[in-house]
Amino acid sequence: LRFDEQVRVVVFKSQVKGVFCAGADLKERAKMDDAEVGEFVRRLRNLMDEIAALPVPTIAAIDGYALGGGLELALACDLRVAASSAKMGLIETTRGLLPGAGGTQRLPRCVGIGLAKELIFTGRQIDGEQAASMGLVNHSVPQNSEGDAAYQRALILAKEILPQAPFAVKMGKLAINKGMEVDIASGMAIEGMCYAQNIPTRDRQEGMAAFREKRPPQFTGK
Repeated sequence: LRFDEQVRVVVFKSQVKGVFCAGADLKERAKMDDAEVGEFVRRLRNLMDEIAALPVPTIAAIDGYALGGGLELALACDLRVAASSAKMGLIETTRGLLPGAGGTQRLPRCVGIGLAKELIFTGRQIDGEQAASMGLVNHSVPQNSEGDAAYQRALILAKEILPQAPFAVKMGKLAINKGMEVDIASGMAIEGMCYAQNIPTRDRQEGMAAFREKRPPQFTGK
């Protein structure tokens, strides 16, 4: 997906009704020794980092349970849409664990330190409406009879992104992600570098021409 220039948005959804991702199989985990557990979690953390590093926007469609590593998967995405009835939480402390695939880092960046500590320390599960109220998800929607309301809303969101200039969107994502890791002065410099890369693109020229000619732009990602 990273190298496919035809891909402009990635939506993560489950094929299992009522479950987005229920996290690790603790029965399987119980059969591992300490070294195997460490390697398993390291690989899982690397996978989440790979998802977070995808250059195009990513949307998690949470139509059911997103627990432990399942919520960490959603947190690795740029945007999250949840059914109001969905249940999500970093529940690791209720099993003698702590989040190990990015949850301790991405949740506070998403909802703030205080709320993140409360959710992680208690292992509490919240529904889609609660998640929306604290900014954990972008949108919460009533579940439908097919059980895919979040996915349908995610598609609407994806279709809002699709017409926009692909390279500009990628640079916007890069500037936000990298800028959040540094002080604001350094972030401004990152924005400037990303903007500079966008200046010579055909899409920028097309956007300006379309504005002058009062027509919809036809972006190509070049």
